[in-house]
Amino acid sequence: MSDGGLLHGLIFDYTLRTVAMGAGALGAVAGALGCFAVLRRQSLLGDAISHAALPGIGLAFLFTGSRATPVLVLGAALAGWVGTLFVLGIVRHSRIPEDSALGIILSVFFGIGLVILTYVQRQPTAAQAGLDTFLFGQAATLMTGDVLLIVGVGMGALLLLALFWKEFKLLSFDREFGRSLGFEMTRIDILLTTLLVVGIVLGLQTVGVVLMSAMVVAPAAAARQWTDSLSLMVVLAGVLGGVAGVVGAMISATGSGIPTGPTIVLAASAFVAISLLVAPNRGLLAGGLRRARVRRNVRVDAVLGDLYALALQHGDPVGQPHDQGALEVMADGRTGVVRSLEVLSEKGLAQQIGSNGWALTEAGVRRAQTLYDPLVEAADAEDPLPGGGEGVS
Repeated sequence: MSDGGLLHGLIFDYTLRTVAMGAGALGAVAGALGCFAVLRRQSLLGDAISHAALPGIGLAFLFTGSRATPVLVLGAALAGWVGTLFVLGIVRHSRIPEDSALGIILSVFFGIGLVILTYVQRQPTAAQAGLDTFLFGQAATLMTGDVLLIVGVGMGALLLLALFWKEFKLLSFDREFGRSLGFEMTRIDILLTTLLVVGIVLGLQTVGVVLMSAMVVAPAAAARQWTDSLSLMVVLAGVLGGVAGVVGAMISATGSGIPTGPTIVLAASAFVAISLLVAPNRGLLAGGLRRARVRRNVRVDAVLGDLYALALQHGDPVGQPHDQGALEVMADGRTGVVRSLEVLSEKGLAQQIGSNGWALTEAGVRRAQTLYDPLVEAADAEDPLPGGGEGVS
């Protein structure tokens, strides 16, 4: 399908439009809420909640006999919330660390969920078929009502996030300080976790139990590379999550047999890869450039120091030329002497005299004195020359 065909389908095709809107809304909500999981180093919490929600889907069907999305989502939310309370209880009342507790709850609840779904699938009626699609998601089954549910509940979660913004910031960065201010940090922790549960269970039908944690973590991890501001990070994560949802839905529409949920996750993962590579402050390219710049500055300052050491042998260090070969010998294997001299010349700290002669300028002497004279004075203070103190009687 061409770009024009995709755009036309996004506007006029009911299925593509519904799936794209639902995936975009889901990505925005999950990305914004996921920022707090990433900042609190609880990325595994999303995986545990999504897996813990699986038995709730099966139990909701067994008790109600309905496959309506609101019913199954409510069951998933209750099960995910119970699983989260188990994690908090294990951490508080035992010596088991949080990551181990998350792993235990994840595997136990997921195992219970698989057993329940297997039992449901073996019932004589055919209405139970299809619950296992929650394992990997089936975005193509989204209806307008499902999208409205995602948007409505998601907006409610984001509204609560805005109302308790200060408390959630304290919980994420300085829990003890928040407790000293009189906030009930345990209750705030439960509230934030509940919002995260809501964001995760909303996406089980679209992305599935197995991959939903990526929708929580990936947009937030990508946004973290671009900013140190929490508010900007939350907004950017929501935007990246929403765009990943729409892009994944559109890519899956380009051919038959391309699953929407995994494609959405791959789109979000692509944003993470791009951010890790090109983000201006934390990106790998920016870090490599900074390290190269530091190495170059170290080499340039070393050559400046060698020139200064040679200049101190003369009464007037300014304008006294020294052979480039001597500087290369003093470098003792360091590379880039010629380039360092060129950089010093560009900065007005050194000047070339003749074909191979180099001398410091007045600015170069002042720079060298700033860098190296305090070091010499400090060394002399720590190791004074003999004869300066009182004799031993």
